[in-house]
Amino acid sequence: MSLLQSPTVNCPSQRSSTTVTAVVNGHDHRVPSKRKLDDYAPSFDDDDDLHFSDVVSVRMRKDDSLAVDSSFTGKNQSSSSSSSSHFDTRVSDSKSAHCSCSSPPAICRSASRLQFFIRMISDGNHIVIHANSDDTVKSLHERIQAITGIPVIEQRLIYRGKQLQWEQSLAECSIQNDAGLHLVGRMRSTKHPQTCQVIDDIVSFISRLCKTELPCHLYASKHIKSLMNEFFSLTTKDDNETAIGHLQIFMSSSAPAALAMLYVSTIKGNKECAESSIRHFLNSCRISLPKPLHTQCAPIVLEFCKLLRAVAHDDPLYLSCRSTLGSLLETMGISRGLSKYSGGEDVNGLIVIQDIFPFINELANRLSRDLVSSMESTTANGPGSSDVRDFSAFLLPLYATITEHVGFQGPISVPLDKRGFSHPLYVEEIEQLHVIFSDLLIKMDNCLAKMEDFLPLKPSGEGESSRTAWSHYLAILKELNNIAKLYENAEEHFWAVLRLRKASLCVLIVKYAKRIDDHQWLLQHKDVTDFESRRHLAMMMFPEVKEDYEELHEMLIDRSQLLAESFEYIARADPEALHGGLFMEFKNEEATGPGVLREWFFLVIQALFDQQKALFVACPNDRRRFFPNPASKVDPMHLDYFTFTGRVVALALMHKVQVGIVFDRVFFLQLAGRHISLEDIRDADPCLYSSCKKILEMDADFIDSDALGLTFVREVEQLGSRKIVDLCPDGKSISVTSKNREEYVNLLIRHRFVTSTSDQVSRFARGFADILCNSGLQPVFFQSLELEDLDWMLYGSESGVCIEDWKAHTEYNGYKETDPQISWFWKDWFNLGEACMWGLSYLDQMKIYGCTMCWI
Repeated sequence: MSLLQSPTVNCPSQRSSTTVTAVVNGHDHRVPSKRKLDDYAPSFDDDDDLHFSDVVSVRMRKDDSLAVDSSFTGKNQSSSSSSSSHFDTRVSDSKSAHCSCSSPPAICRSASRLQFFIRMISDGNHIVIHANSDDTVKSLHERIQAITGIPVIEQRLIYRGKQLQWEQSLAECSIQNDAGLHLVGRMRSTKHPQTCQVIDDIVSFISRLCKTELPCHLYASKHIKSLMNEFFSLTTKDDNETAIGHLQIFMSSSAPAALAMLYVSTIKGNKECAESSIRHFLNSCRISLPKPLHTQCAPIVLEFCKLLRAVAHDDPLYLSCRSTLGSLLETMGISRGLSKYSGGEDVNGLIVIQDIFPFINELANRLSRDLVSSMESTTANGPGSSDVRDFSAFLLPLYATITEHVGFQGPISVPLDKRGFSHPLYVEEIEQLHVIFSDLLIKMDNCLAKMEDFLPLKPSGEGESSRTAWSHYLAILKELNNIAKLYENAEEHFWAVLRLRKASLCVLIVKYAKRIDDHQWLLQHKDVTDFESRRHLAMMMFPEVKEDYEELHEMLIDRSQLLAESFEYIARADPEALHGGLFMEFKNEEATGPGVLREWFFLVIQALFDQQKALFVACPNDRRRFFPNPASKVDPMHLDYFTFTGRVVALALMHKVQVGIVFDRVFFLQLAGRHISLEDIRDADPCLYSSCKKILEMDADFIDSDALGLTFVREVEQLGSRKIVDLCPDGKSISVTSKNREEYVNLLIRHRFVTSTSDQVSRFARGFADILCNSGLQPVFFQSLELEDLDWMLYGSESGVCIEDWKAHTEYNGYKETDPQISWFWKDWFNLGEACMWGLSYLDQMKIYGCTMCWI
């Protein structure tokens, strides 16, 4: 229903009477009455100008010669206020409804036509109608709706005491020329009479505010909010079906249209009253209703958006409604996508793809414009956060719609083959989305190229305005990646652009990627990132270490009981207690702070990876590298200690402490959930690697001769004894041949490094996952890194520390570079650098490093 119609509540089912509310001296007086149909009818001033805020009514005498015809259309539209002229075409159509034939008046009054009068029974207003005698009664109802806005379903025409039936012609009803008919309303029917009444009160009150010439008082806003609160209190919270019925009443009553009409009113105070009331409704939807009902509010918020967008695309209230709709669509899009059109109707009664695509187009144009401005001006702010957020929100249900309803079987080729496309209703949207993708990708490529002019970044404070424009680039790239998956060759093109702009992308990741964002789309493509950006993404999977000591997990450790007491503090603690960070202190020692914590990490890790502990095995060719020991079960608590080790390693990474050990590739791949190949075991077991290599390279005839006598078994040593284990069912009776030797090697490797240590790896992974923000990210953490990346994070560089480089990038809090304490600090580190030059071992360096940090 348009804004010019006196909005009504159309409630099906059970019948009930309605009331009309009069406001006298600020008080409501509700009296039962029939529907006031004249509230719908058009009203003209002395110049026959139709005002946007007037309720429609026409009063005519029997001898009036004026018949409402199409000549009113142009006049009414041109005389509308400037604000209303931008509204939906539904509004202008209702203002200039056609009720007569297109013939000239002289022809209308010929003998072949009838002229009669329809009287509003409530107060005697009349409208004049010209019609043919063979026209149906239903056609009269439709003309009346065009003039008054009264829904056909709510009209009853009475002639000579009888109600006229829709299928009858005027001749069959014996309607004479110049006859008088009475128009009355049907009684309301609803399952929710109280809700209907409250919404009717809101709409009636708003209509009176629009009619009056007086400034809107503060009372008006309070009264509308009070009625809204009553509406939400009537909306049941535990019966979704009933609650949906309540919300549909708000929509069908045209309450959103009434509030939008009040918002564009030029009367003082009306705009503020409407804005306050609409914002109150948006907040109440989120606060007063349970989450399952939030999506049912989406069609109402969509109606607000459509109406307010006609005011201005930058109108603050419109932007608030758009953001609210976006947040509702995010919830809808994840579970069901959007509704589909079927014969032009919305099957599910919610939102269709054609409803939201104008918002996507609008947001894409704004982003494209802002990306260009961020390149052209160093003072431009770049894309707005609300635009980027809303763009992502509106796209989410669109993806679901395309993949679920269109029957997405793979990348779509553009341009579409419209003859073979199964859903022609979506052709325009799918092609336009590809245009949006291409445009924004070109703009982003140009922006990333422009960024390269600023690399390497200047010291903080210089050029910050230009960097502000970069802050939303990553979010836009993420959406372009999602769109690219829908189209043929688009994904390859997208990643080719990012590989070309790798330097700029890495800067964006390190500077702007946040913990709350989803970065998995980047983690899967390590060819567009470097070590610093991959480490940054991985570290954001950990909680942020707290600075307040009261939020840290405190430990008081006796050095003589280091491992046992550390185990109690860490392994027995609730994982949440460890997420804030650690505060470490040794018994009978005064030193505290980061240096002591670093020393504790180093000592505990050395104890856990000590060969005497038998939890881990060092690689023969690289004693820094470790993997789980299959024979660790000699210790009854070995699995608990693997969980403990996983927590300690994760905590060390979280605190950015290098602990002096690294993982072997087989262990790293297991934690990442990846397959282990022959080349991966080279360092862990050189002998097995060499043997398997020879078996695969041997002459086929020699293998088939069974000269080696190999079968699908493996000899395993356990607790000093050796036993034979089948690599597959009945493996001892299956000989290794040239045809199955690859399978034999794979089974041998799997049993040696996976099957025999699966429990140990699983418990380590569980302990590691306990420290992450989300335990499900444990395999993702290792998948996002190269083994060399983890080496740097756990062990550091093999080269000595560059003191001058460190000194150039140090920030002093509470000190100046010339202070004596700072001079002493750098002097000690210079001495350490000289010690490294003289061959000081890594462990000795760590000891000096720990002592220095304790001193700090």
